[in-house]
Amino acid sequence: MKAIKAICVFSFFILFITQHAVSQEIDNQLLDSLSIVSSESEKSRISLKIAMELSNKDWKRSQYYMEVAKVSALASDDPQVYADYLEKAGNIFSKNQAYDIALDFCLKTYDFYKETNLPRKHIIETNLATLYAQVYNFDDALVFFRRAYQYNKQQKDSLPLAKSLNNIGNLYFLSSVSLDSSVVYFQKALKIEEKLNNNRLYFHLQTNLGRVFSQKEQYKKSKLHFNKALSSLREDQSPVNKAWIYNEFSEFYLKQKKLDSSVYYARKAFKITDSLAPYTVQNLKTVKLLYNAYKLNKEFEKAIVFFDSYTRISDSVNIVAKKTNVAKILIQESYKSKEKIRSLNESKRRLSNSIWGLIFLLILLLLITLLVRNRAKLNKIQLEKELMLVKRKELNARLKTKSNELIGKAMTEIHRTEIIDEILQELKNIKLKALKKETKQEIAGVVKRLETNTSSSIWQEFQLRFEEVHESFYKNLSKAYPDLTSKDKRLCALLILDLTSKEISQITAQSFKSVENARTRLRKKLNITNLKTDLTSYLSSFN
Repeated sequence: MKAIKAICVFSFFILFITQHAVSQEIDNQLLDSLSIVSSESEKSRISLKIAMELSNKDWKRSQYYMEVAKVSALASDDPQVYADYLEKAGNIFSKNQAYDIALDFCLKTYDFYKETNLPRKHIIETNLATLYAQVYNFDDALVFFRRAYQYNKQQKDSLPLAKSLNNIGNLYFLSSVSLDSSVVYFQKALKIEEKLNNNRLYFHLQTNLGRVFSQKEQYKKSKLHFNKALSSLREDQSPVNKAWIYNEFSEFYLKQKKLDSSVYYARKAFKITDSLAPYTVQNLKTVKLLYNAYKLNKEFEKAIVFFDSYTRISDSVNIVAKKTNVAKILIQESYKSKEKIRSLNESKRRLSNSIWGLIFLLILLLLITLLVRNRAKLNKIQLEKELMLVKRKELNARLKTKSNELIGKAMTEIHRTEIIDEILQELKNIKLKALKKETKQEIAGVVKRLETNTSSSIWQEFQLRFEEVHESFYKNLSKAYPDLTSKDKRLCALLILDLTSKEISQITAQSFKSVENARTRLRKKLNITNLKTDLTSYLSSFN
């Protein structure tokens, strides 16, 4: 017996030495590769690989190479290289169960990809969902699992789509938010699986549905799905998966107090877990099921055996868990310490930058003082120019006012001339109707006197004065609308002078309605069909 124990210990020692030697050989190969590469991106990649190799064996060295990878990634000036560093560093922390730190890295990686529609972005979203679930943030986990689902739906990629649905269903089940929603997502995934004929996916979905219906205490449906999962088991199926379904089926029967069936499936699970990995959470669950089943069945001797096994495995698992928690805490503290050192260095750098900034500000103030003095001189010159410009504007305004006065006088004369012309026409009509020769002679004399006092050049004088202020108006208007009459042009001129219909009616001795009708006719001639277009503004465009 002692000889057998010695051989076992010796074999274990040889195996450990061999594994260590192989591991050391891998490290040395990577270190050799790191020493000869010149590319910063390649340095970052190899450093991360070394860090991953060392993460379970030597965390301090692993952190050192992660820092080397970060420096090289930043030195590469390639955002993609830095994003790769963030993603792989996050994976290292996740591997060591430091999920909160891994989540921080994953979020930074996602910032790089989120504005794109690259496939990598959606892989990162799935990673984020998984990490949120690990830290029990089920709401955010659900958001990112749904994004992954929508992407796979757009890509029409059936297997990832079914896996996304399975993930969402599991999330609802674990969070106990809605078991009905969990069923819906598992069943959707199952419909897709029917076309894929993927045995592993089928097994997981049927087992998950069995678990959900068992939780809902719908035992007939639960048993149906568990049986389908069992019938899909193959020889190549993972032993861990087999133990899982046996445990779930055992728990299903235990809930219903069907103790023989519960013991039967727990025994099948125990045969796998005890030989494969005795000191694990899964084997602990198997032993607990057997203990409870035997206890309820009043087989106390067997129950005591499995109670002892449960205590022994529980203590071992707790020790491993404590070690894992300690390692996790050490990793987190180490990371926080490095972040504090980095923060202090950043503060020093900011202080240095602030000092240089103050020096720069002093130089800038000196330059500003000199500029202010020169600016004062320039402002004085500018003011003089502006005064000259103001005087010129005042002079132009006076000229314009005088021109407007002349235009007003000219318009008055036009009005007077038009009245005289109308009187002359009436007198000529009376002359034609008169019977006596003396009367006709007298009327002819009056007509002659009036005609000598009427100047035909008044409108020409108005046009001359108007064109002094608005030089190119008539030229541009006549070019665009050659069919306009002199009265049309006169109305256009009065509108350009910004006179209202009421003012025009007073000047021309026409009724307000006549002026409005004249404006309407003018709009038609100018083809201004849109009533929102202002006539005066439109005419001003010809100036």
